Amino acid sequence: MAYLVLVRHGTSVWNALGQWTGLTDVDLAPEGVEEARKAGKAIKDIHVDVAYVSALKRTRQTFDAMRDAIGRNDLEPIASAALNERDYGIYAGRNKWQMKETLGEEKFQELRRGWDVPIPEGESLKNVYERVVPYYTEHILPVLESGRNVLVVAHGNSLRSLVKYLERVPDDRVAELELGTGEAHVYSIDPDGSMHGKEVRAVNAKKV
Repeated sequence: MAYLVLVRHGTSVWNALGQWTGLTDVDLAPEGVEEARKAGKAIKDIHVDVAYVSALKRTRQTFDAMRDAIGRNDLEPIASAALNERDYGIYAGRNKWQMKETLGEEKFQELRRGWDVPIPEGESLKNVYERVVPYYTEHILPVLESGRNVLVVAHGNSLRSLVKYLERVPDDRVAELELGTGEAHVYSIDPDGSMHGKEVRAVNAKKV
């Protein structure tokens, strides 16, 4: 059995301002660095063999803070754009709470959390799923099936896609999936690649 640890990056400077970030390459906020350190300490008992991050620097900064917390300077992550955040298109940089007032609660939640809701010049969650899951099955799953533990530091929507896949969440329930910044979702994976169990560490009740 192997462990798959999914960690959403710590609070970024745009998260702190309530702005839709998407592919904009912003830094972690100071509180995000602390969340990352907390996540690292929470998984210190798991020996990470291979780590993956997205191509956006907030995931690398989160990984670096986690690595410092667990004392694993030998560990270098593999970066891939397949794990990037959802492209928010014309909404990138917009304040999500102002958008909520403009669009109304129902339309806002549909846009933010819906499964196949298009964004002009951007991606739906279904689009994100269609790039994240093939990367997982081709690159990450074989590592797990070999008995090695994997850490993935990515984003709210790329990780929601993985959680949907791992837990077989129906399309109409995907809006209920929520991962707090700096949370560590720890899956135990059987040799055949199926999920055996799950626990959440470094729980963050604050959702952004």
